[in-house]
Amino acid sequence: MKDNTLTRLIARLRPERPRLAIIFPLIVLSIGFSIIGPLLLGDAINVLFDGIISRSLPAGVTKIQLIDELRASGAGHIADMIAAMNINPGTGVNVTRLGELLGLTALIYLLTAVTDWAQAYLMAGVSQRTLFRLRQEAAEKLARLPLRYFDSRPHGEILSLFTNDIDNLASAIETGLSKLLTSALMVLAILGVMFWISPLLAALTIVTVPLSVVTTRPIVRRIRAHAEAQWNQTGELNGLVEQTHTGHDLIAVYGQRQPVIDEFNSRNERLREASFRTGFLSGLVKPVMSVIGNLNYVLLAVIGGFQVATGAITLGSVQALITYSRRFSSPVQDIAAEMAALQSGLASARRVFDFLDVPEDRPDLVLSAAATMATAVALPHAARRVQLQRVSFRYDPHRPLIEDLTLEAAPGQTVAIVGPTGAGKTTLVNLLMRFYEINGGRILLDGVDYSDLSRDEVRRCYGMVLQDTWLFAGTIWDNIGYGRHDASDEEILAASRAAYVDHFVRTLPDGYATVLDSEASSLSTGQKQLLTVARAFLANPDILILDEATSNVDTRTEILIQNAMARLRSGRTSFVIAHRLSTIRAADTIVVMDAGRIVEQGKHDELLRNQGFYHRLYSSQFAETLTP
Repeated sequence: MKDNTLTRLIARLRPERPRLAIIFPLIVLSIGFSIIGPLLLGDAINVLFDGIISRSLPAGVTKIQLIDELRASGAGHIADMIAAMNINPGTGVNVTRLGELLGLTALIYLLTAVTDWAQAYLMAGVSQRTLFRLRQEAAEKLARLPLRYFDSRPHGEILSLFTNDIDNLASAIETGLSKLLTSALMVLAILGVMFWISPLLAALTIVTVPLSVVTTRPIVRRIRAHAEAQWNQTGELNGLVEQTHTGHDLIAVYGQRQPVIDEFNSRNERLREASFRTGFLSGLVKPVMSVIGNLNYVLLAVIGGFQVATGAITLGSVQALITYSRRFSSPVQDIAAEMAALQSGLASARRVFDFLDVPEDRPDLVLSAAATMATAVALPHAARRVQLQRVSFRYDPHRPLIEDLTLEAAPGQTVAIVGPTGAGKTTLVNLLMRFYEINGGRILLDGVDYSDLSRDEVRRCYGMVLQDTWLFAGTIWDNIGYGRHDASDEEILAASRAAYVDHFVRTLPDGYATVLDSEASSLSTGQKQLLTVARAFLANPDILILDEATSNVDTRTEILIQNAMARLRSGRTSFVIAHRLSTIRAADTIVVMDAGRIVEQGKHDELLRNQGFYHRLYSSQFAETLTP
């Protein structure tokens, strides 16, 4: 399969074409100034050398007479050298001309620095804006990805893609692409001037190009493979660190610290090895190129010196050619080095593009007045009736999980869902929230098929209180207010009081301004759970989902949470998932699930009288209490 990573990366620069149109002339100007500088410096050396030689010659003798005398005395090679020089016997160095040339050279180098700074400044803006758009696109991609993507990947690996890979890509764009372009144009310009000065010496220099390519190409190829391994290992290591950090208590309880350390050391060693190989091979390119450049320098010095002695070229021209040869080898080395660095950037780019290519959820419907477009239905704010009609779903195409499930929750009704672990209870919640798309059947909301609603419209109707509390780093006030961003202060306080949050918050030194870390470690499990209930109160959803919301708290806090949730459920359609069957006795309907199917359905007393699956579940929980 053809790798089009570089093509896609360059395509990302299209919005920056106006700025690139400015950068390109700046690069050309910078190269032009760099080319003119050695020519002026070579002229200055010629003026200085001609002046020194002129001062050593007797006055009153013309250049032609001097050349004839030298040839007559048998010093023909010296006569040839003098013939190629601009001398005036008996005079000294033309200080005025020398000063003009040196001043102009200084100005040229100053302009070179200014144009280099300007293009670097603009290129930094181009790269950062490009990466800004790429980060934005990746963030939007996250919102469109199905939940199964996150279930199958460590969070640290995704985080590494947003930080390490995109930052590495920024360096490749900012320095790599611009330097490659500059170096390539510089090589062409230098070769042109060198052939204009001396085709022979230029030909000696150009021989190094194929030699450089043949020498560095195998190295650059290996760099790409090791760079991809390096960034893959970085993502895996970040994933392990993230899992270790979030589960450090569990690791300590089960005495798994040493195995975790060993696993970290193993992955860290693999990362070190891949990084070392990438760095070693990248660092190997420039020394190899330097050896080739030095060999070329020796050839130019020897053959150029011979040509000066024979009068075929001036000393200043040889000096300019040697300067150009150094300038030539430098961009060639830069091209090789940047190609090596670009491989690392392309490895990161490929990871980013692979992420952007991950299959998404089915495109969502939008609210639109255009009759020709597939449009979503806007539901009124009202009591909700939820119907599941012969729903089937499977995570693995070859392993069915939920088959032919039919269920109805009337407006204002509380439906409890119970069953053993793996029965499909949480999966059912994921389908109701449309985190996953069903494989068959229909789900209706007030008689409207989910497929005719946007995901946002579906989720706007629901509020959730889960077993695992989610609180972000911020104040308690902000965490509660997250339920509805346009809520007033009075509404937030009312939600806090309704959820029994207000009392314990006011006992804290900073009250509602208390800042929580990402794990809210300063609060107990029950207090964190009450905050999530307060958030749900504030959201004021039409349909409520309670998933094991009291499983991790003490009995007293459980009573508070149950009272709060009872008030929250009042008048709302509610789905309650619970392992503690004593908490759902008052439910309007209890749905008993097993292996993805509804095996029983009814009220608590009715199900107990039936002596079926629910009776066995209930009896098993209270067996010890009932044993005399």
